[in-house]
Amino acid sequence: MSAIDRRDLLKLLASAPAAAALTWTDADALRAFEGAAAAGQAAQRAGTRYQPKFFNAHQWATVGLLVDYVIPRDEKSGSATDAGVPEFMDFMMIDQPARQSAMRGGLAWIDRECLKRYDKSFVAATDAERRAVLDDISWPRRARPEMAAGVAFFNSFRDLTASGFFTSKIGMADLEYQGNTFVAEWKGCPDEWLKKLGVGPGAAD
Repeated sequence: MSAIDRRDLLKLLASAPAAAALTWTDADALRAFEGAAAAGQAAQRAGTRYQPKFFNAHQWATVGLLVDYVIPRDEKSGSATDAGVPEFMDFMMIDQPARQSAMRGGLAWIDRECLKRYDKSFVAATDAERRAVLDDISWPRRARPEMAAGVAFFNSFRDLTASGFFTSKIGMADLEYQGNTFVAEWKGCPDEWLKKLGVGPGAAD
């Protein structure tokens, strides 16, 4: 990063409000994902890639990496980027401008921490270097006091990633969510689940 970039980064850090500004209701999340999905589908029909409206190119790359550290691809389902979580976040930021400074400030904090440690941005860092930074802010009770701003941001960012992922088609499939289905005859909760909860036949007294 240039000296100008660093000055801009510090201004963002100084102006960023509390990370609580990154919290949303379930209804907000669902509306945002529907909007992001529609925008993504429109880009696909036009034969183009989704173009973020809030994030700049560097922030977009950072968000793409961060969300996949939160929810990587595994044997059961795709990653957060496969589910369209970056697009979801971009739509969120445009939909609710009051939350924009918190997002920009948090991403700036991540870059500043990488610059301090490795003299390079989060995107330019190695996988091991990125994980070292994230490990220091992923566990609030273990984090050092000077990591407080990063902890607050990453906790909110992680929650937002999960909101986007589990309101997506991939996320719902991961949960094996079946939606509203017709039930001809309600037989109650299966015995094995009652037993597991300790309230059914065979449960311990």
